[in-house]
Amino acid sequence: MPRAKGFNTEAVHAGEIRDPSFGNVVTPIFETATFMSPNTSRKPYIDATRNEPFIYTRWGNPTTQSLEEKYATLEGVKHGLSFSSGMAAITSAIFAMGLRGKKIMAINELYGQTHAFFSSYIQGFGMECDFISIDAANGPSFDPSGHSLMYVESITNPTMKVADISWISKVCKEHGIPLVVDATFASPFNQKPAGLGADVVVHSGTKYMAGHSDITLGLAGTSNREYYDGIQNVRKTTGPVPDPIQAYLAARGMKTLGIRMERQNRNAMEVAKFLSDHRKVSSVNYPGLKDSKYHEIASRVLRGYGGMLSFEVSGGLQAARKLLGLLKVPVVATSLGGVESLVSLPVDTSHASIDPQERKRMGIPDGLVRLSCGIEESDDIINDLDSSLSAIDS
Repeated sequence: MPRAKGFNTEAVHAGEIRDPSFGNVVTPIFETATFMSPNTSRKPYIDATRNEPFIYTRWGNPTTQSLEEKYATLEGVKHGLSFSSGMAAITSAIFAMGLRGKKIMAINELYGQTHAFFSSYIQGFGMECDFISIDAANGPSFDPSGHSLMYVESITNPTMKVADISWISKVCKEHGIPLVVDATFASPFNQKPAGLGADVVVHSGTKYMAGHSDITLGLAGTSNREYYDGIQNVRKTTGPVPDPIQAYLAARGMKTLGIRMERQNRNAMEVAKFLSDHRKVSSVNYPGLKDSKYHEIASRVLRGYGGMLSFEVSGGLQAARKLLGLLKVPVVATSLGGVESLVSLPVDTSHASIDPQERKRMGIPDGLVRLSCGIEESDDIINDLDSSLSAIDS
């Protein structure tokens, strides 16, 4: 058996199409809608979704497939698929499971659009969803019986609660229920949910995977061929495929995922420690902090604690809004996972559509600030936060 390659080595080389006829080092962008058919070449490149030569980019494309093979390698699964957005990956995975007339169980602390999908949208397709707290899913009384699928986020948005994927997957397997995990906040560098028992893993590739805030992309991975075939059939039928240029940019970004995550893990830890001691901050959510309720679980299921954190500003919503207007290093924007630090208020962005009482039950106060730490110098982020927090009352 060959020695396993390191994460960064695989990130650079896995999935690359290097054709000796051209001598190219980087996978080309196959910006073509269609391919010659029949393909009379003696050794044509094969579309993995069909095991036949490429025929049409909505079905499969060499640049897109290169990205998917790189992703699958980093995720530690046999099969990967890419989509035009993270929500397209999530919805395609759920619709592929054949759950009409059945019930889904999901944690309540979900990204706002995902929560809306499960709480109101799927009913029109004959599905129902019951919500439980992540603490209940992590607890000894977790019982998903009577449901046909379990859905969790490995690190919740924006409260940074950590799902005990090992425990949840164990219970799900005992009941014969597939587990789908959104691991966007962790990325495959910090966590490989399939190795902890998840059946399908999804990501908003817009975030850490691509890493530069310049594309919209989704990813799904599994080692179950039946699930893979089902998800790719939904994608082929409904059409949310990424353009080859998107796929190229995502694969390019993914080559530095490990390097970026090491820096972002470190920056977030330093910022979280700083904020924990600041007089204008009433609480900090970061699983890397030893006083975090989720630190023990995070230490077991995560390689690194991630680049995301949230904190509550003393003074509530108006103080939090003022803080965002004062910051100079983090950019005020709704996304996350880019090389630049990004900051937002969930009450105004990701969870604005959620009922205020439901937000409170989810642990999202109005003055909660979400911070995605980039790769800047941590001292610059901290100094900016310090001066801006100190200026709130001035």
